[in-house]
Amino acid sequence: MKIVARDIPPRAAWALEQAGVHPLLARLYAARGVRGKDELDDGLTHLLPPAGLAGITQAARLLADAVQQNQRMVIVADYDCDGATACAVGVRGLRMLGGRHVDYLVPDRITDGYGLTAPIARRVKERGADVLITVDNGIASVDGVAEAKALGLTVVVTDHHLPGPELPAADAIVNPNQPGCTFESKSIAGVGVMFYVLLALRAELRARGVFDMSSAAGPSQGERAPSGGSEPREAGSVGAPKPQPKLDPLLTLVALGTVADVVKLDANNRRLVAQGLRRIRAGQMPAGIAALFHAAGRKASAATTFDFGFALGPRINAAGRLADMTLGIECLLTDDAGRAAELAGQLDAINRERREIEGGMREQAMLMAESLFQQDEDPPPAISVFDPDFHEGVVGIVASRIKDKLHRPTFVFAASSAPGKAHELKGSGRSIPGFHLRDALDLVAKRHPAVILKFGGHAMAAGCTVAADGFEVFEKALAQVAQEWLDASTLTRRIETDGPLPAEYCRADIVDTLHREVWGQGFAPPTFSEEVQVLSQRLVGEAKNHLSIKLIHQGNPVDAIWFGHTEQLPARVLLAFRLDVNEWKGERRVQFLVEGAQV
Repeated sequence: MKIVARDIPPRAAWALEQAGVHPLLARLYAARGVRGKDELDDGLTHLLPPAGLAGITQAARLLADAVQQNQRMVIVADYDCDGATACAVGVRGLRMLGGRHVDYLVPDRITDGYGLTAPIARRVKERGADVLITVDNGIASVDGVAEAKALGLTVVVTDHHLPGPELPAADAIVNPNQPGCTFESKSIAGVGVMFYVLLALRAELRARGVFDMSSAAGPSQGERAPSGGSEPREAGSVGAPKPQPKLDPLLTLVALGTVADVVKLDANNRRLVAQGLRRIRAGQMPAGIAALFHAAGRKASAATTFDFGFALGPRINAAGRLADMTLGIECLLTDDAGRAAELAGQLDAINRERREIEGGMREQAMLMAESLFQQDEDPPPAISVFDPDFHEGVVGIVASRIKDKLHRPTFVFAASSAPGKAHELKGSGRSIPGFHLRDALDLVAKRHPAVILKFGGHAMAAGCTVAADGFEVFEKALAQVAQEWLDASTLTRRIETDGPLPAEYCRADIVDTLHREVWGQGFAPPTFSEEVQVLSQRLVGEAKNHLSIKLIHQGNPVDAIWFGHTEQLPARVLLAFRLDVNEWKGERRVQFLVEGAQV
């Protein structure tokens, strides 16, 4: 492990501080590439305009036709938190904009698999749908879209995943990562894409004379009528125009899905998240989000991105992993506080079950991974493990845990429990910086065509299905690609930090200030590093697997804890740590959360 301090451009830090940014925040923002205070403005008018998304004009026209013709629309969602929030945003938004017949269908992780398949398309048709809309999936659903079109459905694909070699023949595709799309935020989540589609749809309906601007309208920057839709159309001009609905209440769901999907928090995503957080802290949120905060024991009035990623997101994801994501979506759709509390309680119980399953699987998978190398050896360049007793709904979480500990691209596989799929293994992988997991799978598939049956994903997370008798070939092939692509530097775990923490900022109010900001993937939460003196240390927790430390930081005593670490530290050590506040009997004291140590 190597602890490395980020470069802090002095001019940028100075400029931010001169513009009124807190000195510590100025330093943190400058180290993350922020050069001016205007980049920190999270106002809705600074959002990228929808017009930059290829295909959004056509999507808006098709959906406007569906709304005005009272057509039946069915959203096909994904079974993770991004998919669930995108579905809730789509259902709520389409209904707000006049859709009278809006329904949804979410595939089952085990029996249906990922995305819009031909059987899913047939189920949508059986519901009497005229229009099929995908959220957080569809860009790789060539066969599913073809079946939907053959059944006479209008198909609108909204997605953010990387496309394959062939795009589906949908009536409209909105995906910033499709060829030819110039939208700057390539990292927008699926829920963000659906939100943008609603903005374009509202502008199209406004151009048709359905809505006017007589009410506050929420996001409007660049929300002009789509090209070709500037003239009001006869179909939308019956009666006086209605005040256009506000879409900004949906930003609470957009923020949750964006953080939970661990997409890069570029400037546009940070604005979306900041807007959602602001509304939640003010008590303006759907009943389901309020209920999830309560079930997780978190305070909505002090909501943070940490709550999205580690409290609410996992409870929604648990439904898709072990049960039915319909539970999660219904929790986000209901406006009944009692019903929301009931559903949030069910999601909390499922999440507890998920943690129990994960704990046993993680221990077994870690033993299998560590058996691949001797104690005095480095791990192989990539790790793949499989056990027939693993639960396929939890393999991704376990892969992440192994990746975190061993700092290697990792895949964990389980036997498929889908009917007729006993000959398949379902795998989920997590990667390290410098190793594009989806591209690696693509190369393995080209070198061994019969081994990988299907795959997809991103640079840092991907999934695949392999033939049961091809696991060993896959394991060796992935390790070979990693051997070719990675070097000693990349295989060494690095913790990037913001350097020393000035003693005057080691205060609870400063920690509160930091927690209110938007941090996450690609805009890392503040992590500091410096040499400290260790006064005492002991193992705590039921399993004695956490190291509690008393140390001296710049002459002052501070408590610290290193979760999941059991090895003793030397008397002086270079620590990387984040800041937290420990409350005890009304007293709030700063606590260090240790991320790593360099002896």
